[in-house]
Parts: sequence; structure tokens; C-alpha cells
Amino acid sequence: MKRSLVLAGGGMRVAWQTGVVRALDEYGTEFDHVDGTSGGILTTGMLLSGQDPAEMGRRWSDLRVRDFNSPLPLSDYLRGPWALPALGDTDGVIHRVFHALGIDPDAIRSSPLPGTFNLVDFVTKTCVALPHTEIDAELLAAGMSLPLFMPPLHRDEHIWTDAVWVQDANVGEALRRGADEVWLTWCIGNTPYWGDGPLEQYVHMIEMSANGALFAELATASRPFTLHVVKPEYPLPLDPEFFAGHITADTLMEMGYRDAWHYLDGAAPEGVPKDSRCTAMRVPPRGVRYRERLHGEFDSADLMLEAAVDLPLPDDDAPSPGARLVGHIDHDPWGGRVLLADGRVEADGNALTYTARVRLAGRWHEVRALRAPADATVADLWTRTGPVPFRIADGKDVALELGLRDAAHALASVTPFGTHGIHDHADTVTELAGTPLRRTVAGAQGRPRGR
Repeated sequence: MKRSLVLAGGGMRVAWQTGVVRALDEYGTEFDHVDGTSGGILTTGMLLSGQDPAEMGRRWSDLRVRDFNSPLPLSDYLRGPWALPALGDTDGVIHRVFHALGIDPDAIRSSPLPGTFNLVDFVTKTCVALPHTEIDAELLAAGMSLPLFMPPLHRDEHIWTDAVWVQDANVGEALRRGADEVWLTWCIGNTPYWGDGPLEQYVHMIEMSANGALFAELATASRPFTLHVVKPEYPLPLDPEFFAGHITADTLMEMGYRDAWHYLDGAAPEGVPKDSRCTAMRVPPRGVRYRERLHGEFDSADLMLEAAVDLPLPDDDAPSPGARLVGHIDHDPWGGRVLLADGRVEADGNALTYTARVRLAGRWHEVRALRAPADATVADLWTRTGPVPFRIADGKDVALELGLRDAAHALASVTPFGTHGIHDHADTVTELAGTPLRRTVAGAQGRPRGR
């Protein structure tokens, strides 16, 4: 069976795809072709440059998000806003982002793994899948040059730009290359929610265009094939939240790892329906997210647990989805950084616990940290510092520490999600600050843990 990995766009949020790729690699899924569109060009470029998932993760962790920003020459701005070719140019992407992410056009052109990169030629208004053997840095950047934000590439008789408005995932190219099985990684939102304001509505236009083109292509596919779709349960945070530091590349990658294993744990051999259900997501509840670090020593080596925790606001009119977490453990005897799967926050007896699975040498192990008394409030989480009991499923225990600096960083990281407007942000944080932790995690009880 021939497999294609189709990496759809999603702006800088495609850091999420690196976690997906890592889970697929651990699962043993191999591909005969990789296709990238819009932001998915970054992931495709990293893979075809010869990087393994661990290196991809390290590079995203070290990337400075502001490197995506690159202003036009001053003379362009002096012409006035109505004469600008775009808000910025592609220099930052070509000279800083590609370098930081290890995207090497020479390595891509000589890659033994076939790949394609999708661009729209504005002259013909068509999507063109350029083979990896014909790619260069300018074409890679043009494929990510979303109109309004970056200018297109004028070359010979073509005007190359981002394909997202025409096609955000080229399943047809995978089929033309003989794929019997297509694995689609999708991080564009697809919920019934309609928001106000220019940013949200610009995003909604992309959502309609990207999802609509995908569904039309699936409905008219040239031949039968199996479709697998890895997607988040809730839409990912938008790029402005990444720029503002409200979400990190590490958290996005960890979300991708969680979402991929969630799909793999229950994947059916026949795949998913080839209609609008394949990318459907849930409208997120209101809540807050924080990120914290716990330090300790295990087997005579340093161990650090870093987790991003989502705490939903209890809603008497709707069932709570429950609190959950993503994260990683850095521990050299385990081979460095291992990501958490199936992360949950539970009120276990009198204690609030962080529980997750880690994959070591091909086997799953459960890890548990007794984080706080279950009757404490959210505001109590960082008022006490000291030991946090941590256990591996085989019975080994260690005491992790939440230091003063770690507590301060965690408190500063608190960010609302599922909210709309500054007053809703403030109300959500205020309501959760005094809510007993037991209430916020109740919806997590009884959920299947997978294998």
C-alpha cells in the first residue's frame, strides 16, 4: 500500500504538525510521498531536508517567533497604505526562519523521499504542485505568502502566491502519485462558531475556502482510497496569540502529539468519512491555560516535567469537557525529551493529579504527579512551593519541586481561551481564580485512556 502524508496549512500554528509527525514515526507509519501547502510547506521542507521528528522539535523550540516579521523598504511605506504590495516581505522567512528550522533547498532537491509543494499561479488562477526537485527558497516562501501579509513572487510569466484560497490540502496530487492511503494533518478550524471583528472574519474566510475546497475534492476523487485525518479536538490558537506569547511552539507540538495518538489509538482500517465530518471540531469552552515546570532528580539524573494545562470554567448548562494537559519530560536516561500522551487532570481522592503516558523503548508507561489538594482553588496553585510527589507506573517515586521562579512564570503564563473580548477574558480569569479545582476537572472522569 502506497501512503502520502498531506500537510495542510495553518500559519505558524503548523508547529503542531511536528508533534503529529513524531507520533506517526513512533507508531511506525512510513510514507512514500509528502505534500505541503501554505504553512504545511514548513513541515514538508523540514522532513525533506532530512530531519527526524526530535530535531524538528528542537528547532521549533529554539525559533524566535518575531523572525517571521520582516518590514518592506521604507520607500514602500512612504507611498501610503493604499499602494503597499503587502504589510511585510519574505526576507525574514527566507533568511531567518528557514535557517532556524533547518530548511535547506539543496537538501530538499536531492531528497530520496518524493515531495510536492503547492503554490497558486495568479496568472492562471490554478494550484500547481511543484516537485521537490524544482524548489528553491523563494518559491518556498511564495507558497506561504498569504495575500495582504506578504507579496507574491513575480518570476518569468508567473505570479506565485499562497494556495490557501484555492486549495489548502492537495489530496488529488497524492492520488495522482498512486497513493492508496492518504494521511491528512489538518489545523484549520471547522466549527459552527462565527466571530466578530476583522481578524476573526478573515480567518473565517480562510476556513470556508480551505474546508470547502477539501470537501469538493473528496467528493470528486478520481478513484477509491483510504483517508485518515489527524486534527485537534478544538481549533488551535491563532497566530497573534503565538506572536504575543500566549501559546508556545512547545505547547503546539505537544498538542499535535496528543491529538495524533488520540486518533491512532482508535483509528479504523477504513479511515474516516470523506465529507465535512472529517475536519469537524468542537467549539471550545471558556477557561484558562497555564504552563508550569517541576524539577527533580531521578536515577541520579535531572528530571524536568513541563506541562500546559487547560482548565475549563464549569458550566451548569453544558457538560464540562474536563481539564486536560499536554507536555514533556526532559530526562537524559530516557533519551532526552519525551512527550506526554493522553494527559489528564483528575481529582483522585484528596489530591489533584496530573496523569499521562510516555513512550519509552516502544512501550507505554504511566506517570502521575500529585499536584495539589483537590479542594484547593486555582489561585492556590502557586501560593505554595515545595515538593510534588511524582510516580512512574512501575512504582518508582521521586519528589519534584515547584520553585518560586517556576511559580511566578506559571502565574504569568495564565491565558484565557474560548473567550471573546477583553471583558470576557477578565471575567473568565476572575471566575476560575476562586473555583475549587475539583469542579474544573470533573468532566475528565471516566474517559477512555486508549491503549
